Amino acid sequence: MSTGVLLVDDEELVRTGLRAVLDADPGITVLGEGTDGAEVPGLVARHRPDVVLMDVRMPGVDGITATRDLVRRPDPARVLVLTTFGHDRYVYDALRAGASGFVLKRTPPREIVRAVHTVAAGESLLFPAAVRELVAGFAPGGGDRLAGTGLTAREGEVLRLMARGLSNAEIAAELYLGVQTVKTHVAGVLAKTGSRDRTQAVVAAYESGFVDPRFPVR
Repeated sequence: MSTGVLLVDDEELVRTGLRAVLDADPGITVLGEGTDGAEVPGLVARHRPDVVLMDVRMPGVDGITATRDLVRRPDPARVLVLTTFGHDRYVYDALRAGASGFVLKRTPPREIVRAVHTVAAGESLLFPAAVRELVAGFAPGGGDRLAGTGLTAREGEVLRLMARGLSNAEIAAELYLGVQTVKTHVAGVLAKTGSRDRTQAVVAAYESGFVDPRFPVR
């Protein structure tokens, strides 16, 4: 099935370019466009996209506020944030608000397409090194979000591999488990950490010190 995408950016030129890039992929359908975060609830209700590709900075309602509102709704679309600068506090705040990943506006077309498919599938982390660097740069430190969550030793292993960006199939191969078993462990990690997807779980792991964001995960 085709992945439905909603484009939200206040610059028409950016939306036009993104539509051309995404429409060229047979597995993606651009369902609609918006110019401000205030339009997101209505557009999402009308089009029911799988992914909202949204500018993080807009003059009205910004992408952080729109993301925070969207993820509170039942069965929300995944949010892929668009940004001019990757190492940006706005991007970090968007991830904490519930965005599943981010891409730079200057990203090559094939990488934007790959990012949309990755976020839509939800089975691996988009640009894990970039997420680690963001958290290392902006996380307040001293968090204890994972304290008392009751993660099992196996779930802890799975979470560390999620932080490396491994997919369910790759985690299964690493731990000599079945893919369905890995999916069960991932679901346990998300439930116990209060995360809606892998990105939020990994951010929580870094912020709590469960995984140290200063060093690549091995």
